[in-house]
Amino acid sequence: MITEEKDSLFMEEALPFWKKLTRQQQDTLLRETRPQHFHKGDRLHAGNADCSGVYLLQSGQVRTFIISETGREITLFRLFQRDICVFSASCMMPNINFEVYIDAERDTDALLIPTGIYRTLSEASPVVKEYTAQLVASRFSDVMWILEQALFSSFDKRLAAFLLEQSNIEESELLHITHEEIARHLGSAREVVTRMLKVFQSEEIVKLSRGGIQILSRRRLEELANR
Repeated sequence: MITEEKDSLFMEEALPFWKKLTRQQQDTLLRETRPQHFHKGDRLHAGNADCSGVYLLQSGQVRTFIISETGREITLFRLFQRDICVFSASCMMPNINFEVYIDAERDTDALLIPTGIYRTLSEASPVVKEYTAQLVASRFSDVMWILEQALFSSFDKRLAAFLLEQSNIEESELLHITHEEIARHLGSAREVVTRMLKVFQSEEIVKLSRGGIQILSRRRLEELANR
């Protein structure tokens, strides 16, 4: 149950359909929604057997990914403050036939709308149902783009694009991320990431250190990512 006024206000601002709900529906959401806190590395959602509900991210950052039969991960998309995480309620979506996992990449605060409450609301409100369908379609578009890149783009292009994305997220040219973490995001092996980063370093695009990766030429990365 939401007990703090700031959480109630956040929910009203974060849900685009809030003002189109009845007073009773609003009261039910406020009563049933629960604040949640996750430390960096905690798992929010562990596959199709886990169907806790819909998360509204108040702060932090989470990563949605899949795991291959060989244990290799690939990031599908990341979510940030004010984003709504619907794949954590994947049991409401019978057409999702693959296991999705969600981990906190930073300490994260969220509001959790239980699956049953959100399903009832969606069934009763065409506005909520339409919004959810649009959000799922948008996420699937992200997924298809990632899979297309993984299948048809060269690894140097994918790595360049990832480094640019990470730089935007960290708001810095010095990236505090390991080669292993990059490999998990890109569905590759650490050795492949290290080898390509060394190529980038030899071309003075980046500088590698024990503490991270320093971008030396953003322009060169953009040329690689957009070619």
